[in-house]
Amino acid sequence: MKAILAITAAFSLAGAADAQSLYESRPVGVPQDINGNAQPSESLVGYSMFVIAPPPPKRLEVHDLVTIIVNETSRSTRTQSLETEKEYSSDVNFDAFLSLSDLVEGRLVSDEVSTDPLLEIDSSSEFAGEGEYERADRLTARIQAEVIDIKPNGVLVLEARTTIQTDEETQVFVLAGNCRSADVTEQNTVQSSQLHNLSIITRNEGEVRKSAKKGYIPRVLETVFSF
Repeated sequence: MKAILAITAAFSLAGAADAQSLYESRPVGVPQDINGNAQPSESLVGYSMFVIAPPPPKRLEVHDLVTIIVNETSRSTRTQSLETEKEYSSDVNFDAFLSLSDLVEGRLVSDEVSTDPLLEIDSSSEFAGEGEYERADRLTARIQAEVIDIKPNGVLVLEARTTIQTDEETQVFVLAGNCRSADVTEQNTVQSSQLHNLSIITRNEGEVRKSAKKGYIPRVLETVFSF
């Protein structure tokens, strides 16, 4: 009986000896994501309690909504000056005058007449103009955009359209642009500065717009008397 117990204990120790040692080096490969990009932090998840694996990349589909944070600032300054000067002079001389009766009878008057100029025209004009134009615009908003298309390389095509109507005032806001999928944050937002081919159109209609717009007569007068 003792012999059987001794043999069993020997086999148990042999099995424990075959277990993997803590000091044995093991080849550890660097894991990759679905796109083949290396993620070294994944290899530490099984060895450290302090490693936090990054969240998987956000996958968006057509018709999903993305919040665009609009913060656009533009400023333009133009300065122009113009100076023109023109002079004109003309002298007209009449050497002889024909009488109507002599012209009918075919006779010419050969008397000497004064050769001094009977008509003299002098004209001069001078113009100096200077103009300066300066404009500063800033647009801040948060707007929901729809993914209307996804390019083969993962670029998202976004479009947003908002209409705000208050009494008789209507404001239409249209935004369109392209962005990378990686630029969309976990909060499902993207900055307007990260959009390629950004297009922002704002239209206002109503009584305020009409009252701020110049009438036809002032515009015609400004066109005729532009300087």
